[in-house]
Amino acid sequence: MNEPRWLDELEMAAWKGFLQAWHRVNRYLDQQLKQDAGLSHPQYEILVHLAAAPGGELRMTELAERLIASKSGLTYQVGQLEKRGLVRRRACPSDVRGVFAVLTDTGRETLHEAAPGHVAAVREALVDVLDREQLAVLAEAFGKVGHRPRRT
Repeated sequence: MNEPRWLDELEMAAWKGFLQAWHRVNRYLDQQLKQDAGLSHPQYEILVHLAAAPGGELRMTELAERLIASKSGLTYQVGQLEKRGLVRRRACPSDVRGVFAVLTDTGRETLHEAAPGHVAAVREALVDVLDREQLAVLAEAFGKVGHRPRRT
């Protein structure tokens, strides 16, 4: 059995800093979205991805990949959005098992109304805390981590 490669002081500081920042930012954004728009952060992200997609729709499997979400978790969140009339589902005509999530006009309006407050919260929680050089380092580092192949 191979000995684990324990984290050194710098690696541990980076890991702890990432975890603390991620939890704080995520919690802050989730609270802001719930208070201002009645949306969870995952629900907001679903609306963003659908709004950016051609025709405002994506197959559920593709949406789950883009969000790095489980299919069951995505199904639950889309169901909640569907209850509010922000998203609807439609069957895929070429694949009986396929389902599309489709952004409704109400969903697009809700996203449009929620976006300014969300952007302000992102700025307050992260962007405006850092200088341009720090943002560039984060963008490069997290871009590299984010583009690694996923384990299934």
